[in-house]
Parts: sequence; C-alpha cells; structure tokens
Amino acid sequence: MTIKRMDHVGIVVDDLKAAAAFFAELGMELVGEAPVERRWVDRADRVNDTAPY
Repeated sequence: MTIKRMDHVGIVVDDLKAAAAFFAELGMELVGEAPVERRWVDRADRVNDTAPY
C-alpha cells in the first residue's frame, strides 16, 4: 500500500531537511513550503488554549 495523499499536517521537527528526506523515502513529494511564525502557529493550534474561535 502506498500513501496517495496527505493534506494539512503540522509536524514540529528539529531538522527540516532530515524530515523531508524521511517523507521522500515514503514516496511522498514536497509540493510547497512557506514560513510560519510561532505566534500564528500557537494560535492556530490552540497552544495553551489561548486561541479564540
């Protein structure tokens, strides 16, 4: 069985290149990337339950 698609996954890693290589080994392809800032990520992921709905 192969992975056909994965959308909207947030993964925190220390080594982005190593993580990308890991997923490439699973047969996945990087389609795009964008920088995000911690404050936005904390709010979007409801870290410490501080993000309003």
